[in-house]
Parts: sequence; structure tokens; C-alpha cells
Amino acid sequence: MDFLMSGLAACGACLFTNPLEVVKTRMQLQGELQSPGTYQRHYKNVFHAFITIGKVDGLAALQKGLAPALLYQFLMNGIRLGTYGLVEAGGYLHTAEGTVNPALSAATGALAGITGAYLGSPIYMVKTHLQAQAASEIAVGYQYKHQALTDIAQKHGLVGLWRGAMGCLPRVFVGSSTQLCTFSSTKDFMTQWEIFPPQSWKLTLVASMVSSIAVVLAMTPFDVVSTRLYNQPTDAQGKGLMYRGILDVLLQTARTEGIFGMYKGIGASYFRLGPHTILSLFFWDQLRILYYTYIK
Repeated sequence: MDFLMSGLAACGACLFTNPLEVVKTRMQLQGELQSPGTYQRHYKNVFHAFITIGKVDGLAALQKGLAPALLYQFLMNGIRLGTYGLVEAGGYLHTAEGTVNPALSAATGALAGITGAYLGSPIYMVKTHLQAQAASEIAVGYQYKHQALTDIAQKHGLVGLWRGAMGCLPRVFVGSSTQLCTFSSTKDFMTQWEIFPPQSWKLTLVASMVSSIAVVLAMTPFDVVSTRLYNQPTDAQGKGLMYRGILDVLLQTARTEGIFGMYKGIGASYFRLGPHTILSLFFWDQLRILYYTYIK
């Protein structure tokens, strides 16, 4: 039941935040491996990107990749939050004094996140390809034309479905450990100081907001790496033509775009990850409270 509630909570958040994921993906691909000032900026900021995409590609384009995004969120976060919730409920994350152990919390979140992300990697790749697709006048990054997992499998086989999977693992490792550790620790801190009642929705909301800021700051460089590895063009054997791996993306990006190149789209990342973190953790925590209060 924990896995089902976790997946549904993430899907609920995804319905609201997918347009921000589209904007974030395109901003991260804009000016890829080009020096600042040498390329046309189709998307000047988050708000300009929304207007541009809506005007040129149509409003429906802001929900591109929604189906794979929902499937990925259900699978990845069902495993991630469900596993973490079971471990937390079993008392394995607490010290002898009853407080949350940050190291155990971070490690559990990281391992649960990596498992879910690796299994859902093919779906995330298709989502990235679909969200990058745009009219030629505002296109950024490589433009894939396929629409489904079957297209990739036919071209590159089963192994091709997991291309770029290693690039998403550091992203999820850092993001998941930061998110769940700061969420649990903040809730624990506020509960000890009796800032809000233990089961209050305000407690969940504030802890989610603190967690969202920490996640964006820690995860954005790895998010850029993941997006670029998934979206790079490939040869007939499915081998990437632009990057050899995670370190190569970081080095090439820093060399050509500067250190801020690794934080491209951080505004879009917060507008997306902030609400998504807040909503998914809020829905997850409230569903668990309802379940353990009225059902179990």
C-alpha cells in the first residue's frame, strides 16, 4: 500500500509541474556546448519560455511528454518513497533517543531513489526526447522524431533503452538523499520544538518547502548532465556522439559554457522541483496519515 500511495502522490504532483519540466528541459539544452553570447536565446527566462512555447508550439506543447512523465513518476517514486516510508515506519532511521539519523535517512533515500530511477530510465529518456521536440524556429538540442520505447528498442535493442541510465543515477542519488533527509530532519526539528502539532498539514508543508530549496541547489548540475546524456544524438550502434559519460559532460560544459553552464535552467528547476517536491511530499505524507489513521 505504501508503494501505491507514493506513486499516486508523485503523479498528482506531476500533473501540475509537467509544463515546468518542459521549460526546464529546453533551457538546459539551449546553447549546448556553445560559449555565452554566441547563440540565439529562444528562452530568456522561465516566463519568457512559457510564452514562447505557448505561442509557437501551442499551449498543448506545455504538457508534452505527460504520459511517460506520469508513468515514470509512478514507478520511480512508488519505489523510492514507498521503500523509504516502510523503512521509516519500521523505526530504522531513528537514533536511540528517537530522533532522525541524518546519515541513515540520506543513505536510505539515495539507495531507494537509485533503484527506482534505474528501472524507470527508459521512460525518462522518452520523456526527455518528447519534451525537447519543438518547431524549428525555437528548437534546442538534438531533435528526436521517435515517439515510443518500441522505436528505440527496434533501432538499438534492449540495451539501447537504458542508454544514459548511468547519467541519471548521480542526479537521483543526490536529489533523493537531500530531499528525504532534509524533509525528515526538518519535520523532526519542528516537532521537537512544537512549532506545529505533530499531524498538522502545516508541518508537512514547511518541511517540503525547506527540502525543495536544498534539492534544487544540490541536484541542478546533475540534472543538466542527465538531460544532455539522454538527448544527445547517437550512431547506428546507439553510442553517444557528443559525450562519453558523466565526467565528460561536466568538463565540456564547464570548458565551453563556464561554471554557470552547469546551473542552466536553475530558475526553471526550482519552479518545477520546488512545487513538485512540495506537492509530492505533501500528498505522500497526508495519504500516509489518512491510511494509518483510518485504515490500518
